[in-house]
Amino acid sequence: MVNLEQNLEKYAELAVRVGINLKEKEGLLIAGNADTLPLARLVMKKAYEAGAKHVEFQLADDEMSLIRFKHGKDYVFENFPQWKVDSLEAMYKDNYHHLFIAAPDPELLKDIDGDLVAKSQKTASLAVSSVMKYRMTGFTKWCIVAMPSLAWAKSVFPDLDNETAIEKLWEKVFEATRVDQDNPVEAWQIHDNNIKKYRNFLNEKQFEKLVLKAPGTDLEVYLAEDHFWMGGSKDSQAGDPFVANIPTEEVFTTPHALKVNGTLKATKPLSLNGKIVDNFGFTFKDGKVVDFYAEKGYDVLEKLMENDEGAKYLGEVALVQNDSPISNTGILFNNTLFDENASVHFALGRAYAYAMIGGSDMTDEELKAKGANFSLIHVDFMVGGPELHITAYEKDGTEVELFKDGNWVF
Repeated sequence: MVNLEQNLEKYAELAVRVGINLKEKEGLLIAGNADTLPLARLVMKKAYEAGAKHVEFQLADDEMSLIRFKHGKDYVFENFPQWKVDSLEAMYKDNYHHLFIAAPDPELLKDIDGDLVAKSQKTASLAVSSVMKYRMTGFTKWCIVAMPSLAWAKSVFPDLDNETAIEKLWEKVFEATRVDQDNPVEAWQIHDNNIKKYRNFLNEKQFEKLVLKAPGTDLEVYLAEDHFWMGGSKDSQAGDPFVANIPTEEVFTTPHALKVNGTLKATKPLSLNGKIVDNFGFTFKDGKVVDFYAEKGYDVLEKLMENDEGAKYLGEVALVQNDSPISNTGILFNNTLFDENASVHFALGRAYAYAMIGGSDMTDEELKAKGANFSLIHVDFMVGGPELHITAYEKDGTEVELFKDGNWVF
């Protein structure tokens, strides 16, 4: 039996102390829906105890989102309030940091026209692209955590009654985030150091390319010039470590946007814009998606890649071994935050500037010249599993086996 009250306290402390690593006189912006209120209140308490100068909670209600899609006129989805962008930028500039608490419904928008969802997503992405640089460069510390909603719990455990499904999902969330341990903060410090073992090895090697092989996957991925592997905590521009995703098991870097060739098959479903995409894959030529398929959600992928030209290219490659706390839960979370950390994954769209040596100080043009992709989107999808093999190649052609049967070889 999960001690929900006690674990929620520990979860909130983990989000504030490890996720955001909030310092005295810094501000905190919390984003969540109505289901997140119990955790958001505890986070606010922990933030003020840590010395926050102000904590702001922004509510995005799922039912209100549906009302907007069902009853809004066309022009509603062609405009994004500029005051929202200005407000967010002002908060970032004023030393506020951003915690996102997700309590998702994986198929919230399943009955909404895909064109409308895609138009709304593109409009919002265009509007906030100017402030994304604060998070992408580490100027603003940010973190994403998740908690069960009824809809999410029932998508994971459809055969359980409502109460049992939520309780079971909480149990798995606490396992995956190490909240079930006596001292989650200390457990994360140990975990962070372990991830950095792989990160440091990869950065020392500066491999030229990776080759991935698995059923449906035969892919050659060159890495961007001056790529930098990240993993676990990252340092803000002020020098404070923070963890952008809780949980996280990955080490990731920047692929060369124009040097990816072959086939890539997803091994887990993707929840995207309130819809599920399943049994899908891509063919790449000179970095670009030239063909793709999906048994479910083909139109969702199609609309995603119509956002802009960069949406057809890769912006991230992340290595996660199959033997991990999340994978070992034995369940599919139907949530990218969790499922991507159970599996090697890639992202279509924008590259992270800080996953390049000196990238946070580069212009978009300088990053592109080194192979980094630019786009309005960044969407992760999972390709790992027990049949995946990854070989790395040094610049002189020397082969180094990284993954065998889905796991690190060292």
